[in-house]
Amino acid sequence: MIELQNVSKWYGEFKVLTDCSTSVDKGDVVVICGPSGSGKSTLIKCVNGLEPFQEGTITVDGISVGDKGTDLPKLRSRIGMVFQNFELFPHMTVLQNIAIAQVKVLGRDQAAAEERGLQLLERVGLTEHAQKHPAQLSGGQQQRVAIARALAMDPIAMLFDEPTSALDPEMINEVLDVMVELAQEGMTMMVVTHEMGFARKVADRVIFMDEGAIVEDATKEDFFGTPRSDRAQLFLSKILHH
Repeated sequence: MIELQNVSKWYGEFKVLTDCSTSVDKGDVVVICGPSGSGKSTLIKCVNGLEPFQEGTITVDGISVGDKGTDLPKLRSRIGMVFQNFELFPHMTVLQNIAIAQVKVLGRDQAAAEERGLQLLERVGLTEHAQKHPAQLSGGQQQRVAIARALAMDPIAMLFDEPTSALDPEMINEVLDVMVELAQEGMTMMVVTHEMGFARKVADRVIFMDEGAIVEDATKEDFFGTPRSDRAQLFLSKILHH
């Protein structure tokens, strides 16, 4: 479903990704972890063309992301993206936030888009908040709206960029619960996160990055059992110690 081959990226002189290769099969959940500044978010943003990359290839469902002839907006409409900071339109209601891209990008009529939006709000447990504005919701609720909005596009895969890092601790689980359900339903997912409990529960594989490179790409059993690299062992000892 998603394949990265020898992907490298620079910001000016600074190399942020170095020769990154991995693949994600249909229905797989791959968790990407590592210290801050290791290139995790950059890598996931390259997958749907939000960040350009200078070397290597990325293909999603057989379409080359870096190819100049690729219709990136069309490709992005097929890959759900959930950001750290929700990115909801503050002047629109929750339901309008979920409906707008369906109408403008998929060409659905307003009634069908709203009906789909209400189905997804029920799924993420927010039906009664449909007519509220984002500022009237908690962070966890806003992030669940953002997930519903991404799902409304009927994506072939979902990318999550640290979806819980801006949330208060008591709101994290309500978002992770929705993500666990998605994983169990067979959604193809790449998730940048520090939530190792989530990784242990649903990941098929764990990718550990450091300094722009993929240091480990292992099954979760191998990764949490005995990581091969000293760097991953050190990371886990710090993050799992508490």
